[in-house]
Amino acid sequence: MNGWSDQIAIAVAAGEGVVLVVLLVWIMALTSKLGKLNRAHQKLMGETGVANLEDAMGALHDRMSQVGARQSEQQERLDHQERRLTTMKGRIGVHRFNAFSDSGSDLSFSVAFVNDEQDGVVITGIHGREQTFLYAKPIDKGQSAYMLTPEEKIAISQASHKG
Repeated sequence: MNGWSDQIAIAVAAGEGVVLVVLLVWIMALTSKLGKLNRAHQKLMGETGVANLEDAMGALHDRMSQVGARQSEQQERLDHQERRLTTMKGRIGVHRFNAFSDSGSDLSFSVAFVNDEQDGVVITGIHGREQTFLYAKPIDKGQSAYMLTPEEKIAISQASHKG
């Protein structure tokens, strides 16, 4: 029986050795995973100076709220500037013409300065041999309180179609 006990003891010792090797490999794998997890945690937490994830998420949420408020403010400012830009007289139309068919050339002109809503001014210069006349007419929505000449209407149309 003594031989049988020795074989059992050797089998048990071999089994314990195998279990010990398996446990050692498992501990090494867990150590490696824990190291990777620790590096990922350090990368996530960064230089926040916060020890736990909940505090870091709270700080991140606060910062995102500030960014959202700032973005809303900037969007309002952009909208205001875009509204302001449409009211500026940025479109120009020039039409040259001969005011007197019997003499001269295209020395007379009409220049229209309008914005997107067709508000602005049209300036007309009529050049003759003896005199030159200059007229200015306000424009509101493409129309004027003063009668517009066909040349002035052409200049307004040219300015309105630019953009």
